[in-house]
Amino acid sequence: MVGTTVFDGGLMERAMSRTLAEQGIPEGSAEFEGMLGYAREHSGISRMTVFSELFDDPKAAVNANRMFELNCDELIAAGGIRPVPGAEESIGWLRDAGIKVCLATGFGRHTQNMVLESLGWMGLADLSLCPADAGRGRPFPDMVLTAVLALDIDDVRKVAVVGDTSADIHTGLRAGATVAAGVLTGAHSEATLRAAGATAVVPSIKDFPALLERRAAGL
Repeated sequence: MVGTTVFDGGLMERAMSRTLAEQGIPEGSAEFEGMLGYAREHSGISRMTVFSELFDDPKAAVNANRMFELNCDELIAAGGIRPVPGAEESIGWLRDAGIKVCLATGFGRHTQNMVLESLGWMGLADLSLCPADAGRGRPFPDMVLTAVLALDIDDVRKVAVVGDTSADIHTGLRAGATVAAGVLTGAHSEATLRAAGATAVVPSIKDFPALLERRAAGL
């Protein structure tokens, strides 16, 4: 969602910075900047997975993830979340075309619901998923495969995955999706997305329907 259909105005990074400081990592230190950089580099991956890599103690990782979600919720409530231009229209186009839509995130369920509620997007898509719903988050295929089952898709080759990170691309390819497309409104560059194996890269989610139309026309 964030970086693909939603802009957060740096909110998630502020939540990460606040969380690291609350865990006793001195702001501005090499350790702090290294951890923040790691989280930034692994955008799109489950935040619990990221914290498990950042903290050796499993209890510390769980606590950090809990504090991160609380910080996210507080910052979201204060405003700053906005849709990527054309995102809502693109989702509407997909559903009008008979294509089922799932919004997936690397954040927790409550945080995802906060984002959806802040935008008035509850019910916009057919389904929304977070890592806890599927077992594992990106880059594993679990969320895509969970969506396939939940939405009664009869062939995973009919699935198209779109996202702004290499983790999104890996997830789609590992699940067997025919389309694993990147967008350039978020974390990773075109070179990074293509290196991950993206089947296509478009400027924004608003360009995604046209990509599918071209594929359907064999262009």
